[in-house]
Amino acid sequence: MASRVAFLTIGQSPRPDLVPEMLAASRVPITPFERGALDGLSPAEIAALAPKPGEACLVSRLSDGREVLLAGPALERQLRRVLAELDRGGFDLIVLLCVGRFNAFRLSTPFIEPQHTVEHFAQGLAYGRTEIGVLLPHPQQIADFPGIPGLAARFAAVSPYAPGCGAALAEAAAALAGTGLILMHCMGYSEAMRREVREIAGCTVLLAHEVVAHAIELALG
Repeated sequence: MASRVAFLTIGQSPRPDLVPEMLAASRVPITPFERGALDGLSPAEIAALAPKPGEACLVSRLSDGREVLLAGPALERQLRRVLAELDRGGFDLIVLLCVGRFNAFRLSTPFIEPQHTVEHFAQGLAYGRTEIGVLLPHPQQIADFPGIPGLAARFAAVSPYAPGCGAALAEAAAALAGTGLILMHCMGYSEAMRREVREIAGCTVLLAHEVVAHAIELALG
């Protein structure tokens, strides 16, 4: 019997660029339900969520494919409202589609928080290393990145939502190659992007949404 799983993007749903890949990687029967933190908001309401100077910046995708920049505190308030609704929906699992850092969400439904899932997995895989490469979607996030305990990080920034980002992705992969392990720290990076980075860098490359997909498999299997 398929499990009912709610996928919550910080942008707008649906996410045809992301959820189908996660369902394939999870390898368990799932009936997916997609919801976006920005669903139903007007352009003016979305614009009001843009980061102000000094605020943490998060990156996501609108339903038409355009990139959107969001302020961490304002987005967290929106997420709490939507999560409260999903928590009453009778789902077997709720999955947040963002590896940003938020204050703790308190839910009765089993919940996968990607930041903990992805960064702890990367920390375990990097055992014995002193440095990893971290690929982020926006340059501002480099200064905001709190780090992974015990590891120095070498950064590059490429948005997965920018048209024609292939050249920038190749440049970033070359810049991070010497680290030996690269974490693609955004749910929007695709498996095709991961393969490209791995081919250029010649090292292990972790794709955030694949790590989360395997966590889903373990949670429901």
